[in-house]
Parts: sequence; C-alpha cells; structure tokens
Amino acid sequence: MDLTGKTILITGASSGIGRETSVLLSQLGARLILVARNPERLQQTAERLEGINHQIEPFDLTNIDDIPHWLRNVATKAGPINGLVHCAGIHSAMPLRVQKSTDVRQVMLINYEAAVSLLTGFRHRKVAAPDSSIVLLSSVMGLVGQPGISAYGASKGAIIALTKSASLELARESIRVNCIAPAFVQTEMAQELRDTVTVEQFKAIEQMHPLGIGTALDVAYAIAFLLADTARWITGSTFVVDGGYTAH
Repeated sequence: MDLTGKTILITGASSGIGRETSVLLSQLGARLILVARNPERLQQTAERLEGINHQIEPFDLTNIDDIPHWLRNVATKAGPINGLVHCAGIHSAMPLRVQKSTDVRQVMLINYEAAVSLLTGFRHRKVAAPDSSIVLLSSVMGLVGQPGISAYGASKGAIIALTKSASLELARESIRVNCIAPAFVQTEMAQELRDTVTVEQFKAIEQMHPLGIGTALDVAYAIAFLLADTARWITGSTFVVDGGYTAH
C-alpha cells in the first residue's frame, strides 16, 4: 500500500470522499494534485495533507471539452501522473413525474461525461505514467434500484459499464481502470439527503446497512488499495463498499 513517489490527481478533493482520500494517500506517501471548483476549500484540504509538493488545481469539470487539454497542462507542470481518482459528482433525488430533461443532463454531465473526458485526457502519452491506475466513483444505486433517483442511478450504472469497457481498451497502455460502489456514507452530500427526509425514513436507510452507516475513510481505504501495487492484477472491477447494503 506504499504510494511513495506516486503522483495522484483527485477530483472532488474539496469535501467528502475526495478530501478523506487525499489525506489518506498523503499519509501513504503520495504527492497529490487536488481538483475542485472552490480554491478556498481545496486549500483547507491541502492543510490536512502530510508530505510536501502537493498542488491545487481549481477547475470546473462541467467544461467537458476542455478537460483533456487541461490535463495535459497539469501534467506539464507536475510530471507524469500515476493515478487518477474521480470523486466529483452530484446527487439528484427527483421523482420521474417532475423530472425534466435538463435535470437528467446535468446529472449525467458531472457524474458520467466528465469521467469519460478524464479517461480520454489521462490516456495521453504526456499525462499517464507507466503502469498507472484510475479509480472512478460509482454507487450501489448503480447496482440496485430506489424510488426517486432514476437519473442518479443511471449515471452511476453508466460508470460501472464505462469501467469495464475502458479497462479493456486501456490495458494495452498499461492503465488499470476500476470503480468503487459505496452505499450511504457520512459526508456533506449525504447530510443534505438526511436533512430532506423524516427521522423514520432515515432510520429505514440505516437499517439497510447491516454494519451501520460508513465513513468517507472506509471508501478511501478501498481507493488506496486499487491505486497501489496491491491491485496490480485487478482491472475492470467494481468494488462494493456498502456495509452489507446489497446483501439484502
């Protein structure tokens, strides 16, 4: 699990799973490139990191077509990148009866299209280091159904399908591609959902997790494993980190 000398780029590094992953990877010796829209929040993450030579790269991933060129510029400054973790994403809870096409497009833009563009940019010979690793964030909602989140679930299911196809395409370039499918974990995004449901509804959500609600660090450990040489023979896989949610 030693990541000493590795350069890892993390999107969504300003909060939640992205922030906790950044901290853990710095403890394992990695040099981090922190990406999110808000530079102040990225700086807060940077202040928690161990080690030196980390860098902040504020960028709005909704600028889909600019991502490959932006990645090449980042690699020009930082050198070849050994790992990419795509944690940035949005959650959308909206029944089909009120859902509009613009709502669906917004969810797919951030959760899926940005991932495709990141893969396209990362595979460039001036960006990816030899034997590099990509970890995408899906969700158990891409594996099982739940009322009111059809667009979100579809975007996360698309990540799982993308992982399989991209892993086969990029294997010839010595790039591994895997994804993590977490259940409900304690993050700011999850708190927003908690604030919109009743106490009884949230208790029902908790009961769906036999091991209880997880933390962002629980997911970060799985990400670190997939980035390190411990997972050198793993690609195209979806790692379910859900406290038993999908065991029902």
